[in-house]
Amino acid sequence: MKKRTSTKQVDALADMRPEYDFTSGVRGKHHKALQEGYTIGIHKAEGTIVEKYVGGKGTVALAPDVREYFPSSKAVNRALRTLISIVPHKRKAVAQKERSGKDSRRLETKSRAKKVR
Repeated sequence: MKKRTSTKQVDALADMRPEYDFTSGVRGKHHKALQEGYTIGIHKAEGTIVEKYVGGKGTVALAPDVREYFPSSKAVNRALRTLISIVPHKRKAVAQKERSGKDSRRLETKSRAKKVR
């Protein structure tokens, strides 16, 4: 079966100049470094440099279709807080119990399997 190319890929290939060569390119080369975070220097007009730490632990990447609806971190946090407020407290307790007792669930399923036989 022949693999189909999307129209976006075809358009990108048509727009690609012949002098561009990506044969030695590595996909995701900087992904790990971006996940760990990095520091950037911002040069101010008065000559000072402000360092800013970007990314790292706790950084969440949004899919492009989701990003259309949430233009800023403030919008994402507001939506998630609203969602959290409508989740019943009982569900929170169950979720915490499930997270802490993952091994006990495995044991329960094994013991159930023994009883069924």
